[in-house]
Amino acid sequence: MCRTVDLHQAVLARNDENALALRGYLGDRGTVAVNLLSSPGSGKTALLEQLLARAVAGGTPAAAVTADLATENDATRLARSGAPVQQILTDGLCHLEAGMLQRRLEGWLPEGTRLLFVENVGNLVCPASYDLGETLRIALASVTEGEDKPVKYPTAFGLAQLVVVTKTDIADAVGFDREAFLRGVSQVNPGVPVLETSARTGEGVDALLAHVLRCAAGEEAHVPVLARQHERYLHSHGNEPGHEHADGHEHAHAHEHAHGHAPVDGHAR
Repeated sequence: MCRTVDLHQAVLARNDENALALRGYLGDRGTVAVNLLSSPGSGKTALLEQLLARAVAGGTPAAAVTADLATENDATRLARSGAPVQQILTDGLCHLEAGMLQRRLEGWLPEGTRLLFVENVGNLVCPASYDLGETLRIALASVTEGEDKPVKYPTAFGLAQLVVVTKTDIADAVGFDREAFLRGVSQVNPGVPVLETSARTGEGVDALLAHVLRCAAGEEAHVPVLARQHERYLHSHGNEPGHEHADGHEHAHAHEHAHGHAPVDGHAR
């Protein structure tokens, strides 16, 4: 057990270092990264295609990196927006890591890119533990996934700075209980903004892009209670070599996220 915990913490610590370097790299270029997390089939690719198209149409230089275990289908779809797009194939890895992202960006990210959207692997468990040097972390859930998604995946939704509901055009048809979903969100992440969207009808897409642009302009994003708790834990207990939490997995999460939202623009997140 101790060996497993040590290895997990070492992996996250190395990712922290890479994320810090990546955050500096993006900051020097004036690029704001947005990390999109969701389960498979949430509709985040369709929504991201709409976001990219509207950003391009509005004159905002935007680009995207999309990650999957296999195929470049999502990159092909996103490229229809007119924005530069790159695909990362993880070869079975269930999440992106900061080093993987940085290697793909170097030598490719166009000069002047203001917004970089990162479509993480479809998974609400592993990606929640890895900082990608982002300024804004968004957790998405579709109306077809059930109202209890936030409480089933409290780390993913509890550390989000924005929660987005997708496929709202079919909410009535599938019997989506909006109030129950919002109660779940509030339980794991009090005060986090929630936006409802539909890539099919366009509902909420402009509002989502506006939210991202405000954060890119320096508006303070939501600071999750869970992130503050993790930071306080580290300050009170330290992170000395060999120090172990009773639950090594949660301590690894704490270590990562205490460093995981240092902003590009210097504002507290």
